[in-house]
Amino acid sequence: MDNEGNTPAGSPSSTSWNSKLQLPLSCDPPGPQTPPKQRVWVVFGATGHIGRSIVKSALSHNDLVTAVGRAFEDTPTNMSSLYAYPSSSSPSHSPDQSPYLPLVCDVRVRETVDAVFKKSLRHWGRIEIIANCSGYGVIGACEDQDEFEIRNQFETNFWGTLNIIQLSLGYFRERRDENGEQEGGRYLIFSSTSGALGVPGLGPFCATKYAVEGLIESMLYETDAFNIRATLVEPGHVRRDDPPSPSSRATPLPTFGHFSIKPASAPYSSPTAPAGHAKRMVQWLGDKQPTSAVKAAELVWQLGHCNYPPLRLLLGSFAVESVRDRLRCVTEEIEDWKWLSFKGDGEGPGVGGSGGGGGGGSVTGSGRAEEGSDQDGEGEEDGGR
Repeated sequence: MDNEGNTPAGSPSSTSWNSKLQLPLSCDPPGPQTPPKQRVWVVFGATGHIGRSIVKSALSHNDLVTAVGRAFEDTPTNMSSLYAYPSSSSPSHSPDQSPYLPLVCDVRVRETVDAVFKKSLRHWGRIEIIANCSGYGVIGACEDQDEFEIRNQFETNFWGTLNIIQLSLGYFRERRDENGEQEGGRYLIFSSTSGALGVPGLGPFCATKYAVEGLIESMLYETDAFNIRATLVEPGHVRRDDPPSPSSRATPLPTFGHFSIKPASAPYSSPTAPAGHAKRMVQWLGDKQPTSAVKAAELVWQLGHCNYPPLRLLLGSFAVESVRDRLRCVTEEIEDWKWLSFKGDGEGPGVGGSGGGGGGGSVTGSGRAEEGSDQDGEGEEDGGR
């Protein structure tokens, strides 16, 4: 998925069934021996670089797609020319029937999201996969970002995701096949490596992604019985390698994608200030991000069609290495400090001997703490640590 020699980027269909781009067999992905069924997608954020690539990948595989742009930036007219698809690749459609439906909405406004689902259902008759690629972030120190900027990130990234889920979950829950069996549906929610680790210069953005991760992971426990699946897609440094169409050249994507840059205040303005890390990374990488949007989109398409999707899919070596390093740090920190945890009543002595969990005593030179009357009151909440 990362850079591989000087191989030029092609269309998603040119990479189909490439063994290097095959999801693990354990998730039962589509392949030459297990051809996929035609699915209906609703892709939010379809005019961003990863959203464009996912729409093109789904269309190249003969799926049906509602591509949703941003109401304050796109129109159905200019979106209609963004995606070229060969008519010969859609044998199930008449020449005057397009497998692509362009719509616009503002994910922060529930009514516009609801209108997208209603129009899609009227047009296609069904929805099976919902992908949310929409997002917005501000690059700048936490202290420098004002209330409007922080709220706007939460409104877009968290509340937008929640609007999409709440307005479609009832439909997925009630879906049945011809035998009356629960059909459910699939959510592909684009999070970020910033939803798994803190990034200086992206504090509020990371907070929104952490919130999305907690929402989806919790929701899955509630909806598993309805055959509703969801995957958090965590890409890392995705480059725009999708070959541009003539119309997309007229609407180029900005260098910083869906991020805006907040000018640094004096305390954070030095060339080596940690708060400038995110800005320096984006400027340093430019259009040379290691992870291919085209290859990522191919894997996301497979993810939409596999039978046993993972909770998280990390895309690119940067995502894998950075999240793994962060989890290693968390594990090491837990091991370093676990002796401070107290066992509940009836579970035997605490870690580290008689001074640790169950009995009295004061903080000693070895660092052992005791539970006094106040700490006993907290034990019910903290006993699971």
